[in-house]
Amino acid sequence: MKKLAIIGLVLLFGLQLKAQDYVPAASNLKQRAWFNDARFGLFIHWGPFSIPGSGEWVMNDRKLNVHNYTNLKDFFNPTEFNAAQWVSMAKNAGMKYITLITRHHDGFSMFDTKYSDFNIMNTPYKKDIVKMMADECHKQGIQLYLYYSLLDWRREDYPHETGRTGQNSGRTGKGDYASYLQFMKNQLTELLTNYGEIGGIWFDGHWDQTAPEGEKDRTSRIDWKYNEIYGLIHKLQPQCMIGNNHHLSPFAGEDFQMFERDLPGENKSGLSFQKASDKLPLETCETISNSWGYNLSDTHYKSNKELVNMLVKAASLGSNLLLNIGPMPNGKIQPEFQERLAGMGAWLKVYGESIYNTKGGFIKPQAWGSITQTDKNIYIHILDGKTNTLDLENVPAKKIKKAYLLKDKTAVKYTFKNGKLSLNSAVDTSEPDHVIVLDIDK
Repeated sequence: MKKLAIIGLVLLFGLQLKAQDYVPAASNLKQRAWFNDARFGLFIHWGPFSIPGSGEWVMNDRKLNVHNYTNLKDFFNPTEFNAAQWVSMAKNAGMKYITLITRHHDGFSMFDTKYSDFNIMNTPYKKDIVKMMADECHKQGIQLYLYYSLLDWRREDYPHETGRTGQNSGRTGKGDYASYLQFMKNQLTELLTNYGEIGGIWFDGHWDQTAPEGEKDRTSRIDWKYNEIYGLIHKLQPQCMIGNNHHLSPFAGEDFQMFERDLPGENKSGLSFQKASDKLPLETCETISNSWGYNLSDTHYKSNKELVNMLVKAASLGSNLLLNIGPMPNGKIQPEFQERLAGMGAWLKVYGESIYNTKGGFIKPQAWGSITQTDKNIYIHILDGKTNTLDLENVPAKKIKKAYLLKDKTAVKYTFKNGKLSLNSAVDTSEPDHVIVLDIDK
């Protein structure tokens, strides 16, 4: 009887432990802090889907079957790919990390994997893209995050019967999630074992098994067993952050929250109905053009001013900006992308102090612009190009020691009393952002 009681207590304790929230390791908390200060990263959507020039959803959008789509691997030979140039480009743009596609919804693995024949080693190129990028990131001091799709438009064992997408790929078998889960675990183990230290895993595709965004009930139709997936990742690399683009509030075990094509708290895309977490680092992912993957018909490119505004507003909301490029199938990066990234780098060389290592402003973005801040400084970003005088209330400072333009230290006229601030500064309309610095005592 005594033995049974002890066994019962052990089982009960085990259940309680399982039910408890995930407790991140000290190294994970350190990585979160680094990520939260980094503020700017590069997203790279690239793979065989780049060949048709219709974006990364071409298999689904054109209703291509598995047999025909798989032929693309015989054409993927990116001889112009240069990892050193890619990483240098990101670094010169002022970006602190790169999030690289390792396997998108089309199921193609951009790395040397033992668990799928549909991979980069079975193309004419025959070189491990992820390894080259990982080696170069480590060499140049850029953190590497890895995108990994939870859904697959090719595999029979993915629970495709209940999926929202990939219904025209010609699969006739029945999904077997136990088999698919093991496949993902095997690949994630490879990614977290063979490529050095990884900053984080960026999951996507959960939404394939839910009702559309905005519906009242978005419960998943399958049990993804995230406790097993996340547990594996944190076991292999405890510092490795986990984010999941499920368009829902963060799940237990996740280390950052992302917003697709929206700033936290906004929902212009129709994807972001969730509230921004006040406990986890935040990230907004956006495109330079209108497409994620290479798209021949997409000729709209956001201006440098639009991109600066986006970065500033993200930082003013306490969020990173993950800015995307879709390289060409041969490995070259479009000049339009290169020009804009170079422009961001030039701007950040002057104004980076107002972005990196800052936190969200004491007020949300306004029609005139945004605010970022540190313990010692408040950065006022005039983004509308026309506001020359500004009045602010409840400024979190006991004293303002001085106010000046960040670009050249020119003094700015101000009055400050009882938390009320009045500023007078002629805006330079040739600049995308007129940044005024307040040196403060709290």
